[in-house]
Amino acid sequence: MYTTFIVGTAGSGKSQLTQAMIDFLRARDQGVASVNLDPGAINLPYIPDVDVREYVDVYKIMEEYNLGPNGALVLAADMIVAHIDELRSETENLGVDYLIVDTPGQLELFAFRVSGPLIASTLTEGPKAVVYLFESVFSSDPFNYVSNLFLSAAVYSRFLLPQVHVISKADMVSEETLEQMLSWYEDEEALETAVESRLTGEKYVLIRNLLMGMRDTGFVSALIPVSSKTGAGLVDLSAALTRIFTGGEEILI
Repeated sequence: MYTTFIVGTAGSGKSQLTQAMIDFLRARDQGVASVNLDPGAINLPYIPDVDVREYVDVYKIMEEYNLGPNGALVLAADMIVAHIDELRSETENLGVDYLIVDTPGQLELFAFRVSGPLIASTLTEGPKAVVYLFESVFSSDPFNYVSNLFLSAAVYSRFLLPQVHVISKADMVSEETLEQMLSWYEDEEALETAVESRLTGEKYVLIRNLLMGMRDTGFVSALIPVSSKTGAGLVDLSAALTRIFTGGEEILI
């Protein structure tokens, strides 16, 4: 089973991309199923084949432990681990080639709690990858782009899985803006110039040095513009994941 975890900040389009990838693979006669790992999700654009909400109810946690929404979500994220055997059994019984895992809306609930990497490592067997989303409107600002780049590096350090970077909601910005964002990956001087337009002095030097350090590690990876609405970029995303799953690559692409 090839497992893809969709990860990104709140509002970056994780659930929409999950639905788009399901539709894309099914249209090509591929066996695919989905897992919802967000215990606080209210409405989803797809019907999950495995749903963590069947095991962990945020609203019952709020009532039982007298917690607010945020505290209940944090507790719920940790409580999922107690049901990992059931979740794993469900996924194993799906009998599909591809599994798309929609992670919690709040990035920190999955990536930065102890439970997240544990779930990722034990949920399924077989090759795995992370798709990290750069929401197009937010990341079109160079400072926000760099902030997202640092977040994606933190996610990689937590899971240590092959990671693909996607510009999500690509239909919401102009072609010119997309080209500019792509240039920040392709041309380090273009990114430095863009950042310099927003920052000066010690702040600029700090960000520049951090970027240089990330480049030295080879972490900075290509961006794939994808629109869940139009389907643009899904072929490229699928190809990137296929190279990971079938090529046995252990580095970012």
